[in-house]
Amino acid sequence: MSLESPTRTALAGRVAEFAAALDPADVPDEVLERARHLVLDAVGLAYASTAYRFSGVARDALATFGGGDHPVLGMPDRLSPRDAAVLNGVLVHGMDFDDTHIPAVTHVSAAALPAALSAATVAGSSTRELLLAYVLGVEVSARVGLGGAGGFHDVGFHPTAVAGAFGAAVAAGRLTGLDAHGLVAAQGVVGSMSAGLLEFLEDGSWTKRLHPGWAAMCGLTAAAFARAGWTGPGAVYEGRFGLYATHLAGRTSRPEAVGEDLGTRWELMRTAVKPYPICHFNHAFADAALLLRDEHGIAAVDVRAIRCAIHPVPGKVVCQPPENKWVPRDEYDAKFSLPFAVSAALARGRFTLAELEDEALADPEILALARKVEVVDDHEGLFPDAYSGRVEIELADGRVVAHREQVNRGHDQRPLTNAEIVEKFEGTIGRVADAATAERVRGAVLSLGDDRPAAEFAEACRG
Repeated sequence: MSLESPTRTALAGRVAEFAAALDPADVPDEVLERARHLVLDAVGLAYASTAYRFSGVARDALATFGGGDHPVLGMPDRLSPRDAAVLNGVLVHGMDFDDTHIPAVTHVSAAALPAALSAATVAGSSTRELLLAYVLGVEVSARVGLGGAGGFHDVGFHPTAVAGAFGAAVAAGRLTGLDAHGLVAAQGVVGSMSAGLLEFLEDGSWTKRLHPGWAAMCGLTAAAFARAGWTGPGAVYEGRFGLYATHLAGRTSRPEAVGEDLGTRWELMRTAVKPYPICHFNHAFADAALLLRDEHGIAAVDVRAIRCAIHPVPGKVVCQPPENKWVPRDEYDAKFSLPFAVSAALARGRFTLAELEDEALADPEILALARKVEVVDDHEGLFPDAYSGRVEIELADGRVVAHREQVNRGHDQRPLTNAEIVEKFEGTIGRVADAATAERVRGAVLSLGDDRPAAEFAEACRG
């Protein structure tokens, strides 16, 4: 079949033409500056993840396939570019403290950055080209997630895995020299690799941690096949057996979102940086609980009952199955437990990484409070445009106090500032690295966008 130009009626063609033509000068300075800070957040989290067992397990698994020369974020290891992308994705996302595009319900940096970093290093690109490809990866991942209209979670797919593969393919394809035809093929090829199940919610297993790294690897693979001449379906998004028809069969979706407002609306600016190391669906509830605690001087012994109102779709993630949410089995379970998030915040007056340690998970005061949490459907929330939450606390003296967080903190309407992201970075990297290392990494990330080789940047971020 002849492709005289990527079919403008196909969504993959619109994305491809935009990605192939985009120049760094086309991206507003504020977008590039925010991109640097999102990368900073991701790299700090990668470093912090090295203190957790899952990072060593992932490293050992990938070492089975041999070494390589590509650096790994926060680790001394070197792997092949694809294996490094997998491990980097695990490290960025492993603590579930990484950024989220709220309406897309997608962790956008966790796949886009590892894919762009590996592709840029292999291609001998500059950090200017690396930063541009990362922005493209975020933009595409977010739009593919938006096309799901909040429905991927409802049917058991993790949008980060599904949408991240497409963003990774476009980022890698741009860096490895694909033209618009090749970028159409890369999207078409990666569509057959796009998946990621939420079944981990049933038993607390680790599969979600692997999703963005796997998406990054799929993107790199699809771009390489496209560069070699492999073809992929042009209507991979909107086709009869395309992404939305298969993954969201019979449900509402918006495939057209993939190609909307490219270059005029920057979805990267709508990406939320997390203030808490828990599932983003829980953030409004943690904030509401802390506000009520402070405003009314609430102690754990004062609480008779707690009612939390959440939209049913995110409720499936952080409230079901109930037996796993009221008594989390491990720190990963706890991240996805609304009752635990609210109870720990009320009991401790904070929610930090310390509230995910074994001591906190076994704290009888927190667990007793969690048993008092009742979950009800929220019919006034804004999901998926925001992750709303309402907490109502009935006190032993008969008072009932309540607070609603309609728009969660970190949302583009309530964003963390760049200065707050730097502060978060210092806290995350500071858990495992000395001040000199933190300064080296911060300087390398915040100067992204110049003519330095991307390989030099990767070395600066290596552990």
